[in-house]
Amino acid sequence: MARCRSYLRGLAICVTVLLLVSGVVMIGVGFSSIDSNMLVAELSSSDGLLVLQVFGPVTVILSVLGVCAATLDLKPLLVVFSALIFVEFVALMVVASPLVQVQAQMDSAVDEVFLNVTPLHRAERYIQNELNKLQASDSCCGLRSFEDWDDQLPASCFCTPPTSPPASYHNSQWGNSSSDGSCVMAGSDLHPPSPQITGILWVHSKPCGPILKSYLSFPIKLRIGIISAFATITMVAIALCLTLGLENYWKTPPVETTVDDFNRVKYEPKPSLT
Repeated sequence: MARCRSYLRGLAICVTVLLLVSGVVMIGVGFSSIDSNMLVAELSSSDGLLVLQVFGPVTVILSVLGVCAATLDLKPLLVVFSALIFVEFVALMVVASPLVQVQAQMDSAVDEVFLNVTPLHRAERYIQNELNKLQASDSCCGLRSFEDWDDQLPASCFCTPPTSPPASYHNSQWGNSSSDGSCVMAGSDLHPPSPQITGILWVHSKPCGPILKSYLSFPIKLRIGIISAFATITMVAIALCLTLGLENYWKTPPVETTVDDFNRVKYEPKPSLT
């Protein structure tokens, strides 16, 4: 029994230390600028950051209390810690629950934003700049297709097909793609920004919309993941600390059995070694 109790105590110390680490991670993520991209910051929700910024320090303080209580084996303090961390757990679940709804509504909200900013050549300058960076780094063009730019394609949309197009392509319909599908023919009646670019124009066939959606959803998924990990560790910490704190109520006192001359079994507490 003593070995089992020692094991539970060591496990409680490890879990409370993990809870302390999770609080530090919450603070780090909450105060970091993961929404450094202006376009992502414009569309992404900041509620998750506020949740981490508030509950991170609270978790660290309560975790220090729990580590001290488990290390010193202070039963009343273990019960107090379990009660406080349970209150924080309930409050965090209530406050963070809208994040799940935000994640579910992200796709429809982003699609609506895409409609509002097209045609892209008329969008705000900072949106065009951020989208140009995304197009250059991820080899994509437009939000849903290159047609989002109308006939004002930027240089970041231009693509060099892996092989020279056959002569028949010059007379084919608008939209023919390259052999590997990475480039698509945009036509020759557009307005390239460089006078050196003439004739048939090839642009990236992949749209930037799905890539941008993944960038937008990553901060929210990260916050939900951290909160889920915190919830799991918290439940384990509460169970272990309550088990140790309420030990006197569940621990069975040692007894010994004796049989009298009439074959009656008697249960008596074992005499203390002290």
